[in-house]
Amino acid sequence: MIRRLAPILGDIRFAHSIFALPFALIGLLVGTRGRLPDARLFVLVVAAMVLARSAAMGFNRLVDQRFDATNPRTHGRAIPSGRTTPAAMTAFVAVCSFGFVAVAAQFGTACLALAPLVLLVLFAYSLTKRFTAAAHAFVGLALALSPPAAYLAARGQVDTDVASVLWIAGAVLLWVAGFDVIYACQDVEHDRREQLHSLPARLGPARALAVARLAHVGMLVLLALAVHRQGLGALSWAAVALVGLLLAVEHGLVRGGDLSRVNSAFFTVNGIVSLLFSGLVTTDICLRADVLWP
Repeated sequence: MIRRLAPILGDIRFAHSIFALPFALIGLLVGTRGRLPDARLFVLVVAAMVLARSAAMGFNRLVDQRFDATNPRTHGRAIPSGRTTPAAMTAFVAVCSFGFVAVAAQFGTACLALAPLVLLVLFAYSLTKRFTAAAHAFVGLALALSPPAAYLAARGQVDTDVASVLWIAGAVLLWVAGFDVIYACQDVEHDRREQLHSLPARLGPARALAVARLAHVGMLVLLALAVHRQGLGALSWAAVALVGLLLAVEHGLVRGGDLSRVNSAFFTVNGIVSLLFSGLVTTDICLRADVLWP
């Protein structure tokens, strides 16, 4: 069983959950009004995120197997390389999907009712590249669901303080869309050959990178709005400033269309962005909980 799962888990890459999970923790803490969640709630939120992401990534590998096989960057993935079968990946997606719905049910009827819609969004993004160059925004939307979902899991209802969480979600959407554009610059020739509608394939890498920069400027604006709306303090404003600095570093790594450092820009810098911003903001929320929710 473990040997059969290993190629699938290698494709899923649980470590990449680092992009969305820290932002979800901000939504979770706002949902608990700045109080540390109990162990059960925390574990269930993490489980829900891991299961949802695993289902989405498995579905992506399943429906994109033909494109993965023709792309030099991805032909070594589990299905095109023959290390697993479409049937095994389908079973994996089904188990993760049912597991996600079962965990969502533990948060109450609202989360249970919304769970299938969340899965629909997560699955849909894998298909959008066939039809629109806005596919990167759908990837962003998939991850942007995490903060409000964690908020709802903790609170069980929507109150006025959800506004800051929604600004965070919008920032995540723009952040992910921007770095997905950067990552897609590696596949321009393949996407054009296969008639896939990535932004770099449509506009060319230089103009696509300019769009990514605009998306990341928008992210900073929304993060600032979230900090202001929630009434957070110096730690959170410092977090926004540091994110701006890191995003400048990210775009410096791919300046002039040099894609040799895309992996550094994509994985390392964005992982630091997520951990640093969320670490400072969650600390700020905990320290100011009595002021924010008197």
